[in-house]
Amino acid sequence: MKNEFSHQHQSEQASRRAFFKASAIGAAASSLAFPAMISAKGIDRTLKIGLIGCGGRGTGAAIQALKADNHVELTAMGDLFQDKLDASFAHIKKQEPEKFKVTPQNCFLGFDSFQKVIDSDVDVVLLTTPPAFRPQHLQAAVKAGKHSFCECIAAVDAPGIRSFLLSSELAREKNLGILSGFCWRYHYAVRAAAKQIHQGSIGDVRAIYATYYRPSFYGKYGGKRNSAWSDLEWQLRDWPDFLWLGGDLNIGLSGGHSVDKMAWWMNDVMPIKAVGVGGKQFPDEGNTFDHCQVIYEYANGVRAFLGVRTQNGCHNENADYIIGSDGICTIGKSPVPVITGSKPWKYTGPANRMHQTEHDEFFASLRSGKPINDGKRMADTSMMAIMGRMAAYTGQEITWEQALNSKQSLVPEQLDWNTKIKLTPPPMPGVTKFV
Repeated sequence: MKNEFSHQHQSEQASRRAFFKASAIGAAASSLAFPAMISAKGIDRTLKIGLIGCGGRGTGAAIQALKADNHVELTAMGDLFQDKLDASFAHIKKQEPEKFKVTPQNCFLGFDSFQKVIDSDVDVVLLTTPPAFRPQHLQAAVKAGKHSFCECIAAVDAPGIRSFLLSSELAREKNLGILSGFCWRYHYAVRAAAKQIHQGSIGDVRAIYATYYRPSFYGKYGGKRNSAWSDLEWQLRDWPDFLWLGGDLNIGLSGGHSVDKMAWWMNDVMPIKAVGVGGKQFPDEGNTFDHCQVIYEYANGVRAFLGVRTQNGCHNENADYIIGSDGICTIGKSPVPVITGSKPWKYTGPANRMHQTEHDEFFASLRSGKPINDGKRMADTSMMAIMGRMAAYTGQEITWEQALNSKQSLVPEQLDWNTKIKLTPPPMPGVTKFV
């Protein structure tokens, strides 16, 4: 399996490199020259931002990006739905009127709106659509020489992850930035806790337990279905309930944030395999789980336990317990991270808003000519969550190599308003097959 992916990886990489080599003059004039130009001493070049995906998270990301730098402006917006675009347009304009430069001519609708935003005169794109479209959108952004903010997750299936990895490598070659929506690594207190763990304050990490128990997504997305909407439009509006669009937000988004921190504690070494259990307690027309437990195993024998749930009326918790040979680091159960054991510690530094800090540091990196590229880390974290989903859905033990080389492709290659989506059936562990 490993050789199969390596061959495909090299083949796809070679073809993409050939394309960029053929386009070398254009690339040099845009993406390769861009960081040097904006970092030149005394130059305050205005960076133009394009928003792709105008839901709540996209709107928030746009405002954070506009606050991150004195010389930025939002110039283009794209979405599938007019109501989403209109609401986002009004809110961002109200919050950041001086930096809001979007005209009706630069508001785009439809499945090709992402390309129209990218092709407009922007320097940075915010990719905040449902995760199904993330690999395609990042590929287009890198091809066009744009820096990207990628909201989590990177993809909903292994083919998407492989595409995202290739785009991330090409972005690095072109000196383009990629900022990950997995934002805990930009949290000051959690950064300090990670430093303590890595310098041995709790000894050797022996086990990790991460929780993301939260209320149902129902009501936050989708809402009440309009009888005039087609099945496809309803799925796109209620995307967290549908595997092909969200990848199972319970495991991928909630769990994704948690496993990104797990990977952090483990120095970004990926687990070798996973098993999981889960199900759907409250039925609806979607095909994802609403609760899940995944156990990851590392090559050194460490086990990491992930617990996620999206159900109302239950205990809520978003916490991390890192258990070492000489102590325990706990994050999320008190106002600040603490360590108990042979070397007690408690965070006493400043607080910050991690969603804002990540944009602050991203735009500062663009100005410096050394763009942050979270691409590989984001792809690995997303793949780790997907591996857990595969294990829980099938009831089987799934290895990292199996997961990364999976042939299951959830997203249609071509999509328009006439596309008929054949949904995968709700998962049944022991019956659902690994592909």
